[in-house]
Amino acid sequence: MRSGSLRRATWHRHINGVAAPCAVRDWLLTEGSLTARLVAHSAAFRVQRLHQSSGLCLADEAQAIGMKQPGRVWEREVLLRCDGVPVVFAHTVVPAACTAADWPQFSALGERSLGSTLFYDPLVTRGELEFARIRAGHPLLERARAVLEGMDDPVYYARRCLYRRRNGTLLVTEVFLPPVTRLAPNKTL
Repeated sequence: MRSGSLRRATWHRHINGVAAPCAVRDWLLTEGSLTARLVAHSAAFRVQRLHQSSGLCLADEAQAIGMKQPGRVWEREVLLRCDGVPVVFAHTVVPAACTAADWPQFSALGERSLGSTLFYDPLVTRGELEFARIRAGHPLLERARAVLEGMDDPVYYARRCLYRRRNGTLLVTEVFLPPVTRLAPNKTL
């Protein structure tokens, strides 16, 4: 396989397109807020912000957010941790052309979950989930590997979803890390 093809993911509109194992498939298909589900599966949930700044979107994100080619975006990357263990690497992009009125909370999230704002704002509409297998060479996997040790699985499973608010779009991509499959509902809630 050529290295250029590793830089893109093939996104599928149906979960069967990625042939994910059952334990991962269950997480990929989470309806509603992934954050809420992770909170329910841990005693201590935390959003660890890795980076939030201006950048260029990835080639496989441009079309999804309505750009003809990769361009300037505001991007945010976080690790979602359950009981201290990283379980999801999340990457969000907002086209630079979007205004603060489109996404008023985005720049002030800090270590708060993006899901805590998206699912409770009546102006936000959620698109369909798309699914992919992410392999070594894909920029998101390389970014996750830069902050995490032991990421040596050959394939990781991801989902992404486009959100709209006013005239703005926002694309959230979540890469599920192997420890997510070991989470069990927290019985103390």
